[in-house]
Amino acid sequence: MTERGKAAVARDATTFTIGPSALSWEGGVLTVRFEETAVPSLGQIRGTVRVIPTALTRIELELDDEGRHFWRPLAPCARVEVKIDKPGLQWSGDGYIDANRGDVPLEDTFVRWDWSRARLKDGAAVVYQGTRRRDGDFSVGLRFDQSGGVVEFEPPPRTILPPTFWRIPRYVSSEAAPKVIETLEDAPFYARSLVETRLLDQPVTIFHESLSLDRFRMPVVQMMLPFRMPRRAG
Repeated sequence: MTERGKAAVARDATTFTIGPSALSWEGGVLTVRFEETAVPSLGQIRGTVRVIPTALTRIELELDDEGRHFWRPLAPCARVEVKIDKPGLQWSGDGYIDANRGDVPLEDTFVRWDWSRARLKDGAAVVYQGTRRRDGDFSVGLRFDQSGGVVEFEPPPRTILPPTFWRIPRYVSSEAAPKVIETLEDAPFYARSLVETRLLDQPVTIFHESLSLDRFRMPVVQMMLPFRMPRRAG
């Protein structure tokens, strides 16, 4: 991932271009072509990701009482095909597409959040919980079927997960004792993990993330960001 200036960004109805990389809708498939510099190795990484939704939803949730932040579960159920030409790697499996948008920086509105998605036998479930700076806690659970239908459910009680190297607080809603299979990303303000537990009376593997916006806004963390995510004008 590379942050780029306005001159390197373009968008139309079906394509979003960022420097040498781009996302486009092609016959109902979201295709991502990327060509970037890997950090910290500085090697080149180039390839294609195809995300094939079973259905698209029109759901959009307001995350704060002032209408400044929204979350859209665009395709809660999808198949993902990854082909990386450099280095040579391939993978395919279960996936999803979602998006956040807002009018002010996330750190101005939120203290932290935990987000998780579980693949179910007949669809997927998403739990989104967090703390806002002015409006207190929020919690939502959504269950999706393969056709994009959705019903809301009350998330089960939260359980704290073991601390990461950076000591990011992590909580997961589960109906049984959760087990962290692997921490995929461990950063000073963010952790992404795979967790085994039960949800909606099913054994599930949860794709889980925890975000601390108090950590993110710390000056020392802001100073570290360019070393992890390069910034270029073009």
